[in-house]
Amino acid sequence: MPAGPSPFPCSPPPLYHVFLSSLLDLLLSTPLLLPGSPGSPKPPSAAPEQVHLSYPGEPGSMTVTWTTWVPVPSEVQYGLQPSGPLPFQARGTFSLFVDGGILRRKLYIHRVTLQGLLPGVQYVYRCGSAQGWSRRFRFRALKKGPHWSPRLAVFGDLGADNPRALPRLRRDTQQGMYDAILHVGDFAYNMDQDNARVGDRFMKLIEPVAASLPYMTCPGNHEERYNFSNYKARFSMPGNTEGLWYSWDLGPAHIISLSTEVYFFLHYGRHLVERQFHWLESDLQKANKNRAVRPWIITMGHRPMYCSNADLDDCTWHESKVRKGLRGKFYGLEDLFYKYGVDLQLWAHEHSYERLWPIYNYQVLNGSQEMPYTHPRGPVHIITGSAGCEELLTPFTLFPRPWSALRVKEYGYTRLHILNGTHVHIQQVSDDQDGKIVDDVWVVRPLLGRMMYL
Repeated sequence: MPAGPSPFPCSPPPLYHVFLSSLLDLLLSTPLLLPGSPGSPKPPSAAPEQVHLSYPGEPGSMTVTWTTWVPVPSEVQYGLQPSGPLPFQARGTFSLFVDGGILRRKLYIHRVTLQGLLPGVQYVYRCGSAQGWSRRFRFRALKKGPHWSPRLAVFGDLGADNPRALPRLRRDTQQGMYDAILHVGDFAYNMDQDNARVGDRFMKLIEPVAASLPYMTCPGNHEERYNFSNYKARFSMPGNTEGLWYSWDLGPAHIISLSTEVYFFLHYGRHLVERQFHWLESDLQKANKNRAVRPWIITMGHRPMYCSNADLDDCTWHESKVRKGLRGKFYGLEDLFYKYGVDLQLWAHEHSYERLWPIYNYQVLNGSQEMPYTHPRGPVHIITGSAGCEELLTPFTLFPRPWSALRVKEYGYTRLHILNGTHVHIQQVSDDQDGKIVDDVWVVRPLLGRMMYL
């Protein structure tokens, strides 16, 4: 959800007054302790924390990312046995991240990519160095090729406070229910707050999930501070755009992660809108040429094109920026996605769940009255932003729009099962109802002619 800046006062104080006031607050909140006295600060730790995985896009690989507070070597030890020695080692690099807050806190972000992993095999690993090791975690290497059935958990808007879906997601992960996570923007609320300590707390909270399977992300509006620096530093997504946009293959699907935020934070450069749009078109062209191998094209972006929530977000406007582009005519995504036959579009931002009928340009394009999602004539949109955060749930308008098929104002998350090249299964889990499935739908498309909606 938007977190707009507060209005400036009529007569802003001189800059040095702001600095002195912030410095005074900092000094007053920091106790004066002598070295070695009870309660004195601990020395910076070399022990790894905030461990999480991501898939770098190459079959047989997995990237491990973690944080330390001092510069130490980056190593992962791994093997097949849950106990005993870990016979394999891989080394990587670390980079210094300096948060943009007043304390300029320094974090050392470590990245190691494991290669040559056996598809579908479970590995045990720990990360760190001789100065300190993490506990042992487990993950299962992704299977190769298109002929398997990936299962994913999908959600957005998960905060460090009120993370309602997280305990159930942890249980699901421990039971081996998923092959990957898609977190569709908005993390921690916000990762930069309290000089990035909120980001630290959030990354520790998600560690039991994110250290066990690929945790794939896209940026949301709550990551905007300091040019999205906390987001870009902490997550290790494929490609060379610092995770702002990228794509990867998973089973019979090609998944595209994009930034809707380029349309709203233009002070970072309008050229980003153009760069992403041209990259998207090129990527969609390549994906369509490969559709005989990977028939499904799935997109994930934070702010939706459509929604029926009772607020003033972009998706409530007829000519939304994400849908129609800048000035209602430049670099809009709806025409692009329709042209290249995108099957499923995943969104968040609204703290609720909403499934749309197949749609293009406000026209409902169901396959048939009896089976609207079988051979649909337009893309299917899912909005899943109710994982839980401090901003609570978002209400809906009193009456649903004609293109809105189902609305759920409950905490929860989405399960996505890409069964094969023709069938995808979507379920919505309600945390308010103790894990009850409150939506259950199949999307069915033929293998041939997937590029065009007829």
